[in-house]
Amino acid sequence: MLPSSASQLIRFDLFELDLRAGELRKRGTKIHLQEQPFLILEALLENPGQIVTREELQKKIWPQDTFVDFDHGLHSAVNRLREALSDSADNPRFVETLSRRGYRFIGQIQSAPAVSAAEISPVPVVTKRDQEKDSPVAGKWRAGTLVGFVITGTIAALLVTFNVGGLRNRLFGTPVRSFRSLAVLPLANLTSDPAQDFIAEGMTEDLTTQLSKLGDLKVISHTSVMQYKGTHKPLPQIARELNVDAVVEGALEFAGSHVRITAQLVDATTDQHLWAETYDRELSNVLLLQSEVARDIAKQIDLQLTPQQRQRLEEGAHPVVPEAYQAYLLGRINWNKRTADGLAKAGEYFQQAIQKDPNYALAYSGLSDYFAFLTLIGGPEIMPPREAMTKSKVAAAKALELDQSSAEAHASMGHVLANYDWDWTGAEREFQRAMELNPKYAHYLMQLGRAEESLREAKRAQELDPYSPFLNNGLARQYYLSRQYDQAIAQCKVGLQIDPTYLPARIQLGLAYEQKGMLAEAVSELEQARSMAATLPMVHALLAHAYAKAGRIPDAQKESNVLNTIARSRYVPPSYFAIVSIALGDQNQAFAYLNKSYQDRSEQMLYLGVEPLVDPLRGDPRFDALLKQVGLKQ
Repeated sequence: MLPSSASQLIRFDLFELDLRAGELRKRGTKIHLQEQPFLILEALLENPGQIVTREELQKKIWPQDTFVDFDHGLHSAVNRLREALSDSADNPRFVETLSRRGYRFIGQIQSAPAVSAAEISPVPVVTKRDQEKDSPVAGKWRAGTLVGFVITGTIAALLVTFNVGGLRNRLFGTPVRSFRSLAVLPLANLTSDPAQDFIAEGMTEDLTTQLSKLGDLKVISHTSVMQYKGTHKPLPQIARELNVDAVVEGALEFAGSHVRITAQLVDATTDQHLWAETYDRELSNVLLLQSEVARDIAKQIDLQLTPQQRQRLEEGAHPVVPEAYQAYLLGRINWNKRTADGLAKAGEYFQQAIQKDPNYALAYSGLSDYFAFLTLIGGPEIMPPREAMTKSKVAAAKALELDQSSAEAHASMGHVLANYDWDWTGAEREFQRAMELNPKYAHYLMQLGRAEESLREAKRAQELDPYSPFLNNGLARQYYLSRQYDQAIAQCKVGLQIDPTYLPARIQLGLAYEQKGMLAEAVSELEQARSMAATLPMVHALLAHAYAKAGRIPDAQKESNVLNTIARSRYVPPSYFAIVSIALGDQNQAFAYLNKSYQDRSEQMLYLGVEPLVDPLRGDPRFDALLKQVGLKQ
């Protein structure tokens, strides 16, 4: 049974559960325990030695109007409770599992020490008659009492002022600040091994992802904050540059199989440190750790989370195989480079992650993305879209089979459905689900071809990641496809200021110049792109088109010949040859190539409805027929 409401303390082994403060302590030190594991422990301690059924826990913790995966949620919450107690499901000391029935507390609850009557100090009773006496004895008693009150009051004031033992927080509540935007600065790697930097980078991105799930909080993307790695800029300056109210900074270090994160929240306008905490977990529970940090930060910035949002934080907080997790991080880092070499390395790391943990959903999602981009970027495996996208779909389906709550897996499947199956309804369903789980996937709506909505989402994505070359170029491309060429040119220049070596921005700028009739500038940009990626088929196709538009037909023919040479050793989308044919005025040949692209299900076919380069074909019945075949026209 619970102790009296006067104490509200339950002690067992080295632990103490304080129901009034809502804290679990070990040897007096507070242990981080989220709401659901805390409620489970409370329910078990209310019935020591007795079974607490799954149904009883569901009623206590998850209200009827909360729509969650109960089995997954309960299993995850019990795992977190065991982690906090250093307990084991195989050899339990405190929490015993009774298969398909529930759980039972098997530890020994300590009785509160009894207090004898002799230890209770008598309280003096002063009658009205005593108060009326003006004797020296009475005067001394009153004086002593007054001094006692002053001393007691002074001590109490000091305890509250300095928040000793969290007294001020318990009396008045922890002070919170309302912020609506923040950035997670790169976590510092405190180990002596620079080779571990990738883990710090990966965990920074994961923590950013967790925080982006919190209500209407605007969280600047990981890509934009990485430029501040190792910077000595003042925090208020960084916040102004990123346009945020607060920043989270911290560090991590490793000790054997443990990882320790120190995080702190800083008011960006005043540089005032509002909160700091240290978390120590097994590396296998690194995702749980990140979820805990995000939840604690939400409390500090006064975010009111719905039950669904709280559940969303916990859905991905499952144990991982450390070696698989590290291989996955390396895969994503290389995939994000969006180069042929980076893609090749990414594929190898994703395969390694799957070998280390065949049930790792994120690794399959990464592998799906690897295959999906092979025909666009190039890589070690040369294969046509039909073969690459079939493998991509198999990997995406496996990721969803393993984890339906993975935003990455839904985004991967949406990409396949949109870019290969041309299943617009299915693709929208998957992208919408990905956005529900993680708002950063909003820009994927661009693939569905809705111009106004695509442009709006592209702007929103760029605001969340203002220093991302990829998203800046994505916005520039949306301006280009919307025929807003001046805005496209300006946005390309923004992206190239961030990274002058970013090839897609250089190509996009050349296309925008060409549509503006600035042919000399267009040729100059595309020639620079050719010098940066001489083996990329797209560059030669677009440069041939620009040369032909500028009247430089021999140069256009030369680039076309290069394209044919490349096609002998790797797959080249027929739509690239169609672009050259359009520029040279051979529409029949252009349609032949486009029909071949349709048969190959090349991704470029998705943009037929909006791509300015194919404008000379519009109005031809064969073009309308192609649009209907792809599903871009009723």
